Amino acid sequence: MAGLLLAACAPGATPSQSPQIQPTTGAGASAAAAFPVTLIDDEGTAVTIKAQPQRIASLSPANTETVFALGAGDRLVGGSDYDDYPAEAAALPDLVTFNGVVMEQLVAAAPDLVLAAGNGFNPPADIARIRELGIPVVVLYPEDVPGVLRDIELIGQAVGKGEAAEAMTSAMGERIDAISAATAAVPQPRTFYELGAEPELYGPSDDSFVADMVTLAGGEPITTGSTTAASLSLERLVTEDPEVIVLGDANYGTTAAQVAARPGWNVMTAVKSGAIRPVDDKIVTRPGPRLADGLAALTLAIHPDFVLPSEAP
Repeated sequence: MAGLLLAACAPGATPSQSPQIQPTTGAGASAAAAFPVTLIDDEGTAVTIKAQPQRIASLSPANTETVFALGAGDRLVGGSDYDDYPAEAAALPDLVTFNGVVMEQLVAAAPDLVLAAGNGFNPPADIARIRELGIPVVVLYPEDVPGVLRDIELIGQAVGKGEAAEAMTSAMGERIDAISAATAAVPQPRTFYELGAEPELYGPSDDSFVADMVTLAGGEPITTGSTTAASLSLERLVTEDPEVIVLGDANYGTTAAQVAARPGWNVMTAVKSGAIRPVDDKIVTRPGPRLADGLAALTLAIHPDFVLPSEAP
């Protein structure tokens, strides 16, 4: 849950209603980049990778998924204790936990490339320490949906799988654009994406990755009113009066019946109409290769009768 809330907290670019998502191209994103190569990560750090990495450490589930999807999973020497997809990822040694990077285990794994997650998902002090050891670290934190595609390509360049990354982002971008173009033509209900409800109520921050997903899925996102805070008051939510409530925390046991029974929630339109729907949060908020699947699932949570473009007769 902690990693999910971190993903929702960061400020991002203002989402477009129906962006045309294109893979990064040009000299800096050659599909067959030769090594050594110098890349600019999401924190603006120039990272030089001297040779194609053979021992890759991933410090986030999204990065792990991406490496496997690019066909380089056999080069992973460790991951995070959140890793659960694909099935092989769960067996990787845990190099990072809720408390941070387990430095002794990371050093013992002898990686020649570390793929980290920004915005505090991995502690900045840990990232600095890894770099002090002379290990290249690429920090990734996409602020919006187009940023996810750019980061997949960045990982592809870093691990020597540029062509595979560009093919993947091209297919993802086409599907995302098709869904967002179709949802732009339907009503946009006020939508609250619940990230959690204990000890506070959590939802997407303003201009965040999660808010971008809600917009692309055909909803008007109800956000926290802050670009940094992931929590919001019940009073704010009641005032915003969601027409749809999507339970991103359904994976953690939250049900529509529990939400409807919460004190003070019965005045909201979504509760009155029963428009409280679960979704698989992992594919919706995990910025990796299954994001188009996540957008499709979120679209159907907001618009249950919607016919996805790929399913149209």
